[in-house]
Amino acid sequence: MSISVVILAAGQGTRMKSSTPKVLHEISGKSMLFHALDAAQAISSDITVVLYHQASRIEKEILKHYQDIHFHRQDALHFPGTGGAMKGVQTQNTRTLILNGDMPLLTKDSLLALASGEADINMSVIKLDNPIGYGRVMIQDGKVQEIVEQKDCNDAQLSTQTVNAGIYAVQTALLQRYIPALDNHNAQSEYYLTDIIKMAVDEGKTVTPIYVAEEEFKGVNSKLDLAYAEEILQRRIKIAWMKAGVSMRLPETIYIDSRATFEGECILENGVSIQGASRIITSHIKTHSVIESAHIENSDVGPMARIRPQSLLKDSHIGNFVEIKKSTLHGVKAGHLAYIGDASIDEGSNIGAGVITCNYDGKNKHKTSIGKNVFVGSDSQLVAPLTIPDDVMIAAGTTVTKTAEKGSLVLSRSPQKSIKNFFYRFFGKQ
Repeated sequence: MSISVVILAAGQGTRMKSSTPKVLHEISGKSMLFHALDAAQAISSDITVVLYHQASRIEKEILKHYQDIHFHRQDALHFPGTGGAMKGVQTQNTRTLILNGDMPLLTKDSLLALASGEADINMSVIKLDNPIGYGRVMIQDGKVQEIVEQKDCNDAQLSTQTVNAGIYAVQTALLQRYIPALDNHNAQSEYYLTDIIKMAVDEGKTVTPIYVAEEEFKGVNSKLDLAYAEEILQRRIKIAWMKAGVSMRLPETIYIDSRATFEGECILENGVSIQGASRIITSHIKTHSVIESAHIENSDVGPMARIRPQSLLKDSHIGNFVEIKKSTLHGVKAGHLAYIGDASIDEGSNIGAGVITCNYDGKNKHKTSIGKNVFVGSDSQLVAPLTIPDDVMIAAGTTVTKTAEKGSLVLSRSPQKSIKNFFYRFFGKQ
């Protein structure tokens, strides 16, 4: 299909009440503009993003993640409004699909349905039970006749439930002729993209209504809308992964980032949060554990554990209240109450309760390397930089600051003292 896509992302979004541009607010781990870009890239290689408010910031963020995106700066001072945003935009293909950057729930299939067919313009419409506040779309014999703003509707028009969803697929040659002809002779002194519908109808062109789902074409204009959209997207994400074989206990309590992936037979218990581009392979993530941009394979984690970014766990058991940061564990047991940071630990090693890798000296982070079959007793501190070779035992309560010898026992303790009858003398009970 020969289709170009234009995404309108120039608005300030004052209702978001935020210094962050509206389209950069995140839903399920990605800016909502990026969700729209993903859907656009699934159907087109010619994509233009129209920017104005904080344009440089948005463009910079896009270029971190996407290539071959065209940018157009709206001259909002002289040409405000949605029609003004399109002035000067050039597209390469015979048909142009115009999207909004604040619609993160769009899908490839819906965009293809909008872009297909031979009509001069395909216009997205929604049928609402309660259309109050929306302009009505007048349809006759399956063709759009006009869009009437609510304040201008007569009684018969007010009973119409069909409203404009705000996305259009237009023959590019027609668009290039209509956009320069737009004027701003209205109460807001803005250039309206919707005016191209009237132009097309007046010329006898075909404007076909394409009925779309309200859920998918819902715009996000406030933090409340953002929360509602995330609920919808989370439901989609979890349904897709459960159909792919992931088991979820009480899925409504689970959060899964849109960038996360699962392979093999995985189990997610209630309250689990899978964030970032985490990759989970044949593993069991237990109640209220948090996984952040980590790789977990053939392992079980939690309950109530935290695996932080750049961690790799393979064939390991991570118990409750264990935190792992930027570490690689292969065949390791860390049952409970431990912090492992900037470390590598090899197979057969056991990390006892209360063990801490002291990886930060106040200025820099340092690494700890632990070999195979190492037993680290409870409440030990491993002061990095540190190397512990294979087959070492570290006694409970030890502070390790030097490299140990293979096969050795390492311990550091003050001698235990006992003062006879001190309890009775202290409390005066003797």
